[in-house]
Amino acid sequence: MSAGETVAGPDGAPRCPWALSTADYVTYHDEEWGRPVHGDDALYERLSLEAFQSGLSWITILRRRPGFRAAFAGFEIAEVAAFTDEDRERLLADAGIIRNRAKIDATLANARVLAEWGPGELDELIWSHAPDPDGRPVPKTLADVPAVTPESTALSKALKKRGLRFVGPTTAYALMQACGLVDDHLESCVARESRRAPDHLPR
Repeated sequence: MSAGETVAGPDGAPRCPWALSTADYVTYHDEEWGRPVHGDDALYERLSLEAFQSGLSWITILRRRPGFRAAFAGFEIAEVAAFTDEDRERLLADAGIIRNRAKIDATLANARVLAEWGPGELDELIWSHAPDPDGRPVPKTLADVPAVTPESTALSKALKKRGLRFVGPTTAYALMQACGLVDDHLESCVARESRRAPDHLPR
């Protein structure tokens, strides 16, 4: 087996190697990563968490996700947009999240920007940057999975142009992977087949 190829999981099924370091990752890999996500609030949550992940491991964010959801009102855009200075101070003191001032401020600012958009506008903008799946080779090893693509660079520019922060091309591509705009499960990964049926429908 070449480095970066799928590895048998606890049940013997082949999975992307990054998914097997913890039980939390196995569940996230099998049930969420790469499955289509729609809805402005849901995509705002993913965008925010990917921004918080910058410079950290995803498992750090994943294990704190319940804390993030509690702290940020379930990532309901209208609710977060109404947060006050007192809420900001509360967030900066909340050990259940990542207490990074710049990332917290960006998350609050992004909610205020998105609150001015029409329903479905964030969903439409993000999904308009999904590449043609037939034009992408299926990755066989981790070395075949990019960190940035022309589409993620374009998405980053589009989001920044509309006033959003902490949305660089790498963060944008991580969002695209997590939300099913691209399928970067490796060719022999058991999740490639199971993800074909979306479990998130447009709201």
